[in-house]
Amino acid sequence: MYRESSAGLFEAFQDELTLFRRDLHAHPELGFEESRTSSRVAGMLDALGIEVHRGIGKTGLVGVLKGQRNDSGRMIGLRADMDALAVQEANQFAHASNKPGLMHACGHDGHTTILVGAAKYLAQTRRFDGHVAFIFQPAEEGRGGAQAMIDDGLFERFDCDAVYALHNWPGLPPGMIGINSGPMMAAADRFEIRIQGRGGHGAHPYQTVDPVLVASHLVTALQSVVARNVNPLDAAVVTVASIKAGDPAAMSVIPDHATLVGTVRTFRHSVQDMVQRRMQMLVEQIASGFDASATLTYQKLYPPTINTPEPAAMVADLATELFGRERVERNLPPSMGAEDFSYMLQQRPGAYFRLGQGGAQEGCFLHNPNYDFNDDVIPVGARLFAAIVERSMPL
Repeated sequence: MYRESSAGLFEAFQDELTLFRRDLHAHPELGFEESRTSSRVAGMLDALGIEVHRGIGKTGLVGVLKGQRNDSGRMIGLRADMDALAVQEANQFAHASNKPGLMHACGHDGHTTILVGAAKYLAQTRRFDGHVAFIFQPAEEGRGGAQAMIDDGLFERFDCDAVYALHNWPGLPPGMIGINSGPMMAAADRFEIRIQGRGGHGAHPYQTVDPVLVASHLVTALQSVVARNVNPLDAAVVTVASIKAGDPAAMSVIPDHATLVGTVRTFRHSVQDMVQRRMQMLVEQIASGFDASATLTYQKLYPPTINTPEPAAMVADLATELFGRERVERNLPPSMGAEDFSYMLQQRPGAYFRLGQGGAQEGCFLHNPNYDFNDDVIPVGARLFAAIVERSMPL
């Protein structure tokens, strides 16, 4: 069994880390604006004697800690995201956001705190042979913070042999670990379709080329891409999330153009490419059939988050040793959400896992204005992070 004595140290950190987490929650910052957050983290790491490197990916930072030995020459990277969301918090407790319109609605305050907790334990014990890089990433929520750190030379400066990250999950009981050995999160793409017609009077539609009619047919047709082109054993989602055309105050004016915006989610590159091709054909041909024209702008934003089998199996084994078989889900179904830790997993082997936080039964999911991170699971995540380091680089 993994060293049982470690549990007591993590429990001893609980009160201090809870206060730290709640301070971060009260002071949320958007991606690439996490100046206060990164300063708070840097102060904690510096007090532990951990070497701090700031300004990697703008507001990102990396702490580096040497173990009792460095004969292995290895480095393990542990990553946490720091940014908040543009959400108005509905909670009324003492540590609620003090910034109108901003909130830690996804638990990144908890992730950051967990990594600080792992750093605190490893700085006190140093029971490993090599180096650990504590990667505090900015701008996970759609602003490309992982790629920004990579572009700033993250893995050239800190040559990690493997990287690991976690995310809290309200759909799992508190303290439960969920993981699988393959896809964990989907690729996230954005599309925009601009339809050009010919506007006119709503009482004389025969004199127009109605882009609203074209848009309506396209919304329906796009749903056939998954239903009739994707193998049922694969997974894909095509969602039209916005339709913009005309002016609600002008009931008798047919506009000359319409715009559709949405997202595509896939796990396999071949499926992703096929969906894009089929969308292009439908957009062009349906518009042409109505004597309109249309253009598709397709952006591949995030690649899928795919675990490397061996690191994923190690995380599952460690979690079983630490918390018991009943607290580990080794075949967690992947989510169609996206995560920019995927960029790091394209550069290095590693694994991304879920930390159960509970709350789903009460309707408190991620990105909900009533969300708050469950402080009781901080020691669980920190302990597993530390165990990954000690197992990967044993003395």
